[in-house]
Amino acid sequence: MSSAPASRGGALRCLCIAGPTASGKSAAALAFAESMAPRRRVEIVSVDSVQIYHGMDIGTAKPGAAEREAVPHHLIDIIEPTDRYSAARFVADATRLVAEIEARNALPVLVGGTMLYFKALFDGLDAMPAADAAVRADIDARATQEGWPALHAELATIDPQAAARLSVNDAQRIQRALEVHRISGRPLSSWHTGRPRNEPPPLIALEPRDRAWLHARIEERFASMLEAGFVDEVRALRARGDLNAELPSMRAVGYRQAWAALDAGDCSTLHASGSAATRQLAKRQLTWLRSMPWRRVVACDAPEATSEVVRLAAQLLAR
Repeated sequence: MSSAPASRGGALRCLCIAGPTASGKSAAALAFAESMAPRRRVEIVSVDSVQIYHGMDIGTAKPGAAEREAVPHHLIDIIEPTDRYSAARFVADATRLVAEIEARNALPVLVGGTMLYFKALFDGLDAMPAADAAVRADIDARATQEGWPALHAELATIDPQAAARLSVNDAQRIQRALEVHRISGRPLSSWHTGRPRNEPPPLIALEPRDRAWLHARIEERFASMLEAGFVDEVRALRARGDLNAELPSMRAVGYRQAWAALDAGDCSTLHASGSAATRQLAKRQLTWLRSMPWRRVVACDAPEATSEVVRLAAQLLAR
């Protein structure tokens, strides 16, 4: 079976704005929402695998109270950092929300940078083997001994397509890919066949013409997070006592580097390590975007990027 999104004639009824971290997605979405008022209300559905967690605000660049008051946001602060979330659960949640927002005669706009979630929503997910606690425990034990980069290298030999899209430290997804292969004898990527939609939803992709511009934005943004108290945020998360460095929430980019720095008692290189990890994330996000050929690209490093997103969105929705 495939988990299929809500559709009318094969089309997902929403507008999507995607892009790498620090590309200006949220600002563009809010500007578009303002441009639509009062003709039609916009509601934003977050496509972000870390903004879902309570208490993880600074390091996720989560929309503030004023932004959420101006435009309703969904799939933010929905679970605790101890919990796990999946692409399949996102598809179910986002599909439900798109239908509910439409029923209110509002426009659903999906905004974010978790490209796996976008891909799953667009194509659907084939049913895969259920989790096996014994297999996961064995994989975790090996990761403790050998490290996740070693298991990522193993994954690259059995499923190069999946490995190419994952960080060498993405424990949750490396574990799942190895688990599926061990249970089924098939690579994870072979299960993600999906069923191509007759008419994919309008997708605007914010992508840089000059990668150096994005890298500079990432460094500036990480510096701003540190100034806003990011280390104290991670220190407070550690103090809860129910979190550890292996949870998916704490392995998120930025949080993983901050946790390690606090373990070492030295945050002097956190800006460098966090920025480097975020640059690698942006590279993977752009790779995912290139697999969506119908997207309409807006140069995020152009001075008129936000106004171009607003113009293009109106044009796409008028079709």
